[in-house]
Amino acid sequence: MSAARRCRPSRALAGLFVWRLRSTGVRQIPYRFVHLYHTANNRLITFQYFNFLKRMYVTQCNKDLSQRAKAKSDSIVSPFHELQQLDQEKKVVHKISPVSPVHQSWSETSSRNELREIKSAAETEDSVIPVGAESKEDRQWKEMKLRLDDLPGILARLSKIKLTALVVSTTSAGFAMAPVPFELTCFLLASLGTGLASCAANSINQFFEVPFDSNMNRTKNRPLVRGQISPLLAVCFAASCGVPGIALLTLGVNPLTGALGAFNIFLYTCCYTPLKRMSIANTWVGAVVGAIPPIMGWTAATGSLDSGALLLGGILYSWQFPHFNALSWGLREDYSRGGYCMMSVTHPGLCRRVALRHCLALIGLSTVAPVLDITTWTFPIISLPINLYISYLGFQFYRDANRSSSRKLFFCSLWHLPMLLLVMFTCKKSVLEKEDKSDLPGRSHERAMEIRLP
Repeated sequence: MSAARRCRPSRALAGLFVWRLRSTGVRQIPYRFVHLYHTANNRLITFQYFNFLKRMYVTQCNKDLSQRAKAKSDSIVSPFHELQQLDQEKKVVHKISPVSPVHQSWSETSSRNELREIKSAAETEDSVIPVGAESKEDRQWKEMKLRLDDLPGILARLSKIKLTALVVSTTSAGFAMAPVPFELTCFLLASLGTGLASCAANSINQFFEVPFDSNMNRTKNRPLVRGQISPLLAVCFAASCGVPGIALLTLGVNPLTGALGAFNIFLYTCCYTPLKRMSIANTWVGAVVGAIPPIMGWTAATGSLDSGALLLGGILYSWQFPHFNALSWGLREDYSRGGYCMMSVTHPGLCRRVALRHCLALIGLSTVAPVLDITTWTFPIISLPINLYISYLGFQFYRDANRSSSRKLFFCSLWHLPMLLLVMFTCKKSVLEKEDKSDLPGRSHERAMEIRLP
């Protein structure tokens, strides 16, 4: 009991002291908030001063405040070891000299000094601009110097020499399939005129598509895009090819072939080229452009538009859809960057269906050839395996719709067309058979009796 009595006065004194602290603390809370507010305004860094410090940090590149970055190692390591290296690099801290805090109050003189320092920093920034401007001027596009040794190769790429060779070969196939005797002079004039017309059309096409070809990986190295030749030289080359080409076809062959050549140049440059950025109908227009050269070969040999010419044009028309649709499927990113409206980009399902549809159409067109008395009945039988194979690849492309199936279909189309035309030429009906068949109803009775006699 005596020990308890002794502890009571000490407890009472401790409680009185705590009560006093609480009462005085509660009363002084508003005063403390006001005091903190004044000291914050006097001692804390303002937003303007912080912005000034940031500018000085960026502009003083040669002093201690410049950024330091540790270069990443180029060695190939496992991903786990790389994560450990990243953690170690994160732990590395480069010491930056601290900025002395501002404890004194900001007066008018200090604010003036701050403005002067900001102006000096701005002047240093302005002084850096001419250096950047000079570097940009050094990096500006400059036209490449043209050498006469490089001119044939540049003009060959400007005229798309591989595509021109394909056009000339299909024209030659149309000329060879015509049911008339072969004339070498007419054949050479027709091939040369068609080749010149194709060079002119391709050159004009590249002239119009320079700003769009520069955005595509497949076409960014074309001569006009790289500035290897001037646009004026490209237009002059197109004119020097187109005018003699149409003149050769019109005067050296026949007016019908010349008209078809001029119409094909117009269709390719003025219809197909602008439609590539407007509608997916450009694919059908481009297929018509590719179907006209074999018709030109047929008209160059016969001088008329027959059912055989239309059949050859139909075969080339249908062949182009699996060929181009498979090619464009792997170039969808390029066509999107170039701003071209292609089926593979905007209508991928339609792109696959159209390719398969025209693969099957090649089987039907091959069957029509002997019906029109152009080939024998062995042609649809011999051509059936290659037509079935390209149709099978077209079905795979329609079902899978990936880069592997599109590439298989594209490479198959490269050898399918020459193989089909070669088989068609070997199964062609001879001129003597057609003459005998056409002369048989108009023969006299005596000529018929002579044929029957032994």
